Amino acid sequence: MKIAIHGRTVKQDMLRYIEEIFEELSKQHVGIVISESFKKKNEDCGYDLSQFQAYKKKSDLEAVNFIFSLGGDGTLLETITHIDRLEIPILGVNMGRLGFLATIAKTNIKSALKLFFEGKYKLDSRSLIHIDSVPNIYGELNYALNEFAIMKKDSASMVVVNCYIDGEYLNTYWADGLMVSTPTGSTGYSLSCGGPVVLPQSSNFIITPVSPHNLNVRPMVVSDSSVISFEIESRGLNFLTSLDSRSYTVDNKVRLSVRKENFCVKLIRLEGYTFLDTLRNKLNWGYDSRN
Repeated sequence: MKIAIHGRTVKQDMLRYIEEIFEELSKQHVGIVISESFKKKNEDCGYDLSQFQAYKKKSDLEAVNFIFSLGGDGTLLETITHIDRLEIPILGVNMGRLGFLATIAKTNIKSALKLFFEGKYKLDSRSLIHIDSVPNIYGELNYALNEFAIMKKDSASMVVVNCYIDGEYLNTYWADGLMVSTPTGSTGYSLSCGGPVVLPQSSNFIITPVSPHNLNVRPMVVSDSSVISFEIESRGLNFLTSLDSRSYTVDNKVRLSVRKENFCVKLIRLEGYTFLDTLRNKLNWGYDSRN
């Protein structure tokens, strides 16, 4: 078995958990490779990472069976761009606090890895959203696990977004922005803008306005077999688009549309871990602070 590891800067309070992960992997005699950026950022973290080979590009991961993401949800989103279309299963270890994707708490590393090596897990296939643009401004990383968003730039006036579903006019949004999220992304930016929580295996997209100026509009759930296209008007020449945590400035001549990507992300879900458990734990559902 060969496992790749990606993470960000290791803080001192995280060091013992990082050591624990590598020790547990060593006991299982697995091959380990780590991302070049993880290795460079942590040369002086207090744990010797120089003993591990570093991967630099996607082709270096073709023989890898699994990849561990050490951090929060942002780190896991970054990990997806490393494996790209290889669909290598990802285990997310949460080194922070709130995490809907990185579900393994750092304090549960030993028990989690025990379940993993015993094969007590399932793979959750999560759909991605694919962005088409003319001209192509996103290169090969033209997909997102959480959402695609169109936003006004800096302190500019609102943007006006004409939205179409399969070529049919839906609505015009006067707003600070508009996003289309996947079911996975329903617990991210969309949720903070009033969008609904959607179960991960639901086959849909969620169209959510950001601070709309026409208050009668509401988030809308549509089939993920749809192609959603946009025409953007703005008093400024430029506006922002984002794919998960990657942002791009574009002008209003760019033509944009989104559809379901033809590959998916596979997240490792250990036995005893469910999406509904995560919702209750992260959103404090089922708890009454008065008791």
